[in-house]
Amino acid sequence: LTPSSHLLALRSSPFAHQHSAFKRNNYTARQRCRVLVNSCVTFFGGEATLRIVTMGVMEKIKEIEAEMARTQKNKATNYHLGTLKAKLAKLRNDLLIEQGGGGGGGPSEGFDVARLGDARVALIGFPSVGKSTLQCKLTGTESEAAAYEFTTLTCIPGTMHYKGSKVQVLDLPGIIEGAAHGKGRGKEVIACARNADAILIVLDAGKEGLNRHREILECELETVGIRLNERPPDVTYTKKTTGGVRFASTLPLTKLGPDPQKLATQICREYRITSADLLAREDITVDQLVDVIVGNRVYKPCCYFYNKIDTITVEEVDQLARMPHSLVGSVAKKFNIGEPLEEDPLKAMIWDYLGLTRIYTKRKGQQPDLNEPVVLSAIRKGTTVRALCQNISTQMLRDFNFAMVWGKSAKHSPQRCGVNHPLEDEDVVQIVTKTNAQQRQDKNYQAMVQGFSDKYHKKKFDAKKKKQGKLRR
Repeated sequence: LTPSSHLLALRSSPFAHQHSAFKRNNYTARQRCRVLVNSCVTFFGGEATLRIVTMGVMEKIKEIEAEMARTQKNKATNYHLGTLKAKLAKLRNDLLIEQGGGGGGGPSEGFDVARLGDARVALIGFPSVGKSTLQCKLTGTESEAAAYEFTTLTCIPGTMHYKGSKVQVLDLPGIIEGAAHGKGRGKEVIACARNADAILIVLDAGKEGLNRHREILECELETVGIRLNERPPDVTYTKKTTGGVRFASTLPLTKLGPDPQKLATQICREYRITSADLLAREDITVDQLVDVIVGNRVYKPCCYFYNKIDTITVEEVDQLARMPHSLVGSVAKKFNIGEPLEEDPLKAMIWDYLGLTRIYTKRKGQQPDLNEPVVLSAIRKGTTVRALCQNISTQMLRDFNFAMVWGKSAKHSPQRCGVNHPLEDEDVVQIVTKTNAQQRQDKNYQAMVQGFSDKYHKKKFDAKKKKQGKLRR
């Protein structure tokens, strides 16, 4: 609550009796807000509390945004702008928590989709840009498509088959400006996008020049902590109990002003952090420093597909095609997109942004299995030999001895490698496990044998108990 709003409320009924008490006891602004909110709970009930506090947060956000807009950007104002950005990020996070509080904590109906396949892609865009038709062309899933807006009201999953992999494609309802604050079920849509491995933003090429849909969608996703086509900053952040805030770097910092230590201390103070160690190994910005301290940001690869290019001129198509991370096409005219089982530029672009890698396995003395590859994802577990073993079986990783690798990642064929060897697309791998004699030399061998024995006897005892229960009936 702003001071002007809570004083106005105090002078009006039923809070007039609080105003004289504030003058008599010299309450601070924070104490006045707390007393006023408690009075609201008593008089109106618990429902009024969330509405009043939310209005105050929105007013503060608008005030900070207006102050940032009229402040010049130079070295002298860098510290002030950094403080404002930290306050703005904290207020937005508090607003999302307040709006999301009070629920049952479970997933929303129609948006709880089980994770299937080797990767997941979420389709984000405004209403009536062709997301449902695009998903039908990618996966073959029949989704309702019509000429009016908001045809899709829930999350509709589909599976895209490409190069032996299975990619789950989510068709989400169209979002509008203000979706980050809950407009048009925007919070549920953005939550699904936050859990995806990559994001495909679908745009209408005929409306992009006037409406700036790309900029609006990027702003909405950035508001909720989703960073598109960025990597996490190389900054080590460690919380402590004592010692104050210490900031150090391994190279000169040109984007944090003349005193990075002072700026980092002030940003930590906004989040009530009194002691921490920060070590920057790259030239970071104020926004990146805030993201590191907040700690709830997610970094997603994102590609843009401009649909309906048959409605604009060739010059406009050329301009959109030169935008970064972009591909132009038309679902209706089949430009740059084909049938579900055909290869096309859009599927190839999605494959590249997901960072998928096909690995063929081989048994000793046999030919490799080239029909069913093991697909690894650089976003999920990585593309190393360790990730391959985890994908097949955890027992294989426990008994791992070495791996024989044929392919582009090997210096010579075959190459004997360990679990940390990075694999490349279409490599052939043979996993060699430890022999019984090598397993007996392991220091955890006795505990492993005891665990197997306990598991066997427990399973036998449960089967016997179940059989006795059936005989009693």
